[in-house]
Amino acid sequence: MEGNAVEHTSSGAPGSFALPPGETLVSMFDAAVARFAARPAMDFLGRRWNYAHLADAVARAAEGFRRLGVTHGTRVGLCLPNTPFHIICYFGALKAGAIVVNFSPLYVEEELAAQAKDSGTEIMVTVDLDPLLPRVLGVMYRGDSPVKRIVVCRFSDALPMLKGLLFRLAKRKSIVPLPVGDARIMTFASLLEAPPITDAPPVAASDIAVLQYTGGTTGIPKGVMLTHRNLSANLRQMEALLVATRPGEERMLAVIPFFHVFAMTVAMNNAIAIGAEIIMLPRFEWKMLRAALRRTRPTIFPGVPTLFKACLDNGATRDDLSSVRACSSGGAPLPMAVKEQFEALSGCTMVEGYGLTEASPVCFSNPFVGENRPGTIGLPLLGLRAEIRDLEDPSRAVPLGEKGELCVAGPNVMAGYWNRPDETAQVMTDDGMLRTGDVGIMDADGYVTLVDRIKDLILVSGFNVYPRVIEEAIYRHEAVAAVTCVGMPDEYRGEAPAAFVQPRPGVTLTPAELREFLSDKLNAVEMPRLIEVRETLPRTAVGKLSKKELQQEMRARVKAA
Repeated sequence: MEGNAVEHTSSGAPGSFALPPGETLVSMFDAAVARFAARPAMDFLGRRWNYAHLADAVARAAEGFRRLGVTHGTRVGLCLPNTPFHIICYFGALKAGAIVVNFSPLYVEEELAAQAKDSGTEIMVTVDLDPLLPRVLGVMYRGDSPVKRIVVCRFSDALPMLKGLLFRLAKRKSIVPLPVGDARIMTFASLLEAPPITDAPPVAASDIAVLQYTGGTTGIPKGVMLTHRNLSANLRQMEALLVATRPGEERMLAVIPFFHVFAMTVAMNNAIAIGAEIIMLPRFEWKMLRAALRRTRPTIFPGVPTLFKACLDNGATRDDLSSVRACSSGGAPLPMAVKEQFEALSGCTMVEGYGLTEASPVCFSNPFVGENRPGTIGLPLLGLRAEIRDLEDPSRAVPLGEKGELCVAGPNVMAGYWNRPDETAQVMTDDGMLRTGDVGIMDADGYVTLVDRIKDLILVSGFNVYPRVIEEAIYRHEAVAAVTCVGMPDEYRGEAPAAFVQPRPGVTLTPAELREFLSDKLNAVEMPRLIEVRETLPRTAVGKLSKKELQQEMRARVKAA
């Protein structure tokens, strides 16, 4: 082994990684349909489609998009919760030659407009619900907007007939009527009135499939160009990781949102590649999730740590989770207490993984079969090369066991940032490695332990303090539901740690109790100067704890003082 490049992979064996020649997401979808046509493909709150029905809808959507003017490279935006509409329009747009642009339904109009303008999105797909439809309409009505057409999906149409009727009655105040007389607006049902496409344009593996917006390693929103090859490679890497997968027999629970890259790859693309039935929920709500668990008996459950913690805190039982065989946790560090409690309750294998949007996104995972090493993000996926590089000189690898920036290279690494070659150059080394912006340590077996993100490093009187160390210590308190730690300006020490803690429901917790609990777990430099207990903590669209709002709050508070 040269330098600190690893020879081991999360699939359980080293070796070459061969993708199906020229595979695209379109050819992957078509192959899955041919193999699993009669198998269940989607379940949305009780309404089900098999793969043949899904394929017909995708082909009709592709022709519908083509008739709206979609050609090779046209950007089609999806601003949708998890629904069948998302899957149909995603693959329909790709089959028509388009580039899919994922928009968060949680964005305000200004954010939607900025992303639409940056990406050049010409067609937007959304649902007829408040506030989504008014926001998307507001984007199109702006004078400088590139959006020319809007396809509106009636949410009730995705539900079983009786549920759809009840929804229209009970939620009529949330349903937004379509503007009258505007030819730029059409319904999803009208889109699917087109016949199945017969002259789909050829799609190459090197073509951009998705523009996925992210703050990346610099915090500035930008479109990550993910090609068909990038995304097909990552789903095949996931397929190799899930060594015990039973093609055509799995049921994938999709609570995490498809507009996020983790869910797009793991819960949607990978699910279709293995012929799984995708059990979709439009949002996380415990009663709805428990009902879906008991009704559908999912076998694979990807999620973020806060989702698994919420299951525990809401009283999930062994019966609720007994069908689940595999759980993959990503998006944020997985507290050991959550992993141990969830595995003990469910009887499943839970592994922590790691990725970033620029890598489609999954890069590392503990193996499902083999040593699951606590506190690490595991081993690189098959076909990925990983090194720990010097923090000051990213061209130089550091010895095993030393801290440095985690860098990766492989077929799942992006083509670059949309219209931002300078920023692309900043995150790519001269020898083609992607700089992740995360500080890690690699051991002799190739397992990587993340210390923290480079930009999250807290400098206290010249000492490096890593938020994850503090967060892990606080998570060991049984009354803690969630915690996040940020640096706050300190006139004397430069920076000081500040910890924000959310207690479990119905539990009282004080900062003094936590300080006493931490007295033998953190040193004087690591001990938070500020501990605040709050009912809720800010989170991102996929449920990850968000530091950005708290960092801004700390700066404003110190400035005011």
